[in-house]
Amino acid sequence: MKHFQPSELLNSLPKQFFASLVKKVGRFVEEGYDVINLGQGNPDQPTPEHIVRSLQEAAAKPVNHKYSPFQGQRYLKQAVADFYQREYDVTIDPDTEVAILFGGKAGLVEIPQCLLNPGDTMLVPDPGYPDYWSGVALARAEMVTMPLREQNNFLPDYKEISEETLKKAKLMFLNYPNNPTGAIATKEFFEETISLASHNDLCVVHDFAYGAIGFDGDRPLSFLQVEGAKEVGIEIYTLSKTYNMAGWRVGFAIGNASVITAIELLQDHMYVSLFGAVQEAAATALTESQECVRNLNDLYERRRNVLINGLQSLGWDVTAPKGSFFAWLKVPTGLTSEEFADILLEQAHIMVAPGIGFGEFGEGFVRVGLLSSEERLQETVRRISKLGIFKK
Repeated sequence: MKHFQPSELLNSLPKQFFASLVKKVGRFVEEGYDVINLGQGNPDQPTPEHIVRSLQEAAAKPVNHKYSPFQGQRYLKQAVADFYQREYDVTIDPDTEVAILFGGKAGLVEIPQCLLNPGDTMLVPDPGYPDYWSGVALARAEMVTMPLREQNNFLPDYKEISEETLKKAKLMFLNYPNNPTGAIATKEFFEETISLASHNDLCVVHDFAYGAIGFDGDRPLSFLQVEGAKEVGIEIYTLSKTYNMAGWRVGFAIGNASVITAIELLQDHMYVSLFGAVQEAAATALTESQECVRNLNDLYERRRNVLINGLQSLGWDVTAPKGSFFAWLKVPTGLTSEEFADILLEQAHIMVAPGIGFGEFGEGFVRVGLLSSEERLQETVRRISKLGIFKK
C-alpha cells in the first residue's frame, strides 16, 4: 500500500509527551500490577443525573436530529450569560460576547489561528497545558514562555518580558486555577495583566477550566470580574470539570466581541455546531441547581487533604494546591521529574506526570491528580512510605 507523507504542518506539531507515559503504564497493567493512576486529568465522577436526564429527553426531540444553527443555539448562549451574571456578577451579551465551543481545548487551539499570522509572537505560561503549544504550531506562530516560579506563587513576572517581545506579542494565555501547579490568581495580578495588555495591544485568553474548584473557602476569580478585562480579552470555560462532562465536549468563550466574532467565523468553516441535545443538557447544567458543583468541590478538597496530609506525615515537603484538581509536588533532591516518576511507577506502581512534560520550568516537580478515591490516595501514601525516600 502506498504511504502518503503528512504535511509540513502536521510534522510541525509538538510531540505528545504523555503518550509514551501511557504506554509505559499500560505495560505494568498488562503484567497484572495494580497501578494507581494519578497522572491524568480525566474526571472520575459521573455526570449529575439531572443533566443526563436532560440529554435523554432532548435526544428524543426531532428538532435536535437536524443541523443546529452553526453558531449554537441562542438559549445556550443565554444560559451562559445567566450563569456568569449569577456566579460572577459579570454582564455578558449573549448575541455578541459568547461563542459555543467543542470543549475548551478546541477553543484554546483555535484562537491562535483566529488572531495570529505566521511569525507572530504568543506568550504562554511555563509550566502550562501542553495543548497551548498545538495552537501555536497550527498558527505557525512563535512562542515565548513566561516562567511560573514557586517564589512568585506560580504567577508570571511581567518584568521578565523584554520590551522587544512585548512589542511583537499579540496574544497571551493564562490559566488560573492553574494546571499543573494548582495556583490561583489575585485581583491585583489580573489588574496588572489588563494594564500590560492595554498598553501593548495584547489579547489575553484566560483558560478558566478549573474555575469551579477552589479550596479553603477561596472561590477562584474570573478574569472578567476585573474592570477592563473584556476590553483586552476573553475567558474560556468548559463544562468538563465543573459538571463532570469531559466526554460531552462542550464549553464556551466569552468576552471581547471582536475575538468572539473571529472564533465563530473559523468554526463556521469547520463545524455544524454541537448536537442539539448536548446543548440542551449544557443549558440545564448552567441554569439549574448548582448543589452538584458544591458537592464535587468538597469531594476534591477532602481528597486533597488526605493526600497532602499523608505525604507531609512522611516528611515530604509538599504544598497543598489552592485550586484545580491537581497537586504539584517537589521532586526529591538529586532526581529529575522523569526519574522520580519512573521510581514511583516501577517500585510503587503509582503513575504521576513528570513536570518536564509541561515545560522547562516544570522540571523539579510532578503533577498528581485528585481523581481517585480517598482510599486509593491513602494507599498511595502507604506505598510511597515503603520506598523509604523521605524521612520525618
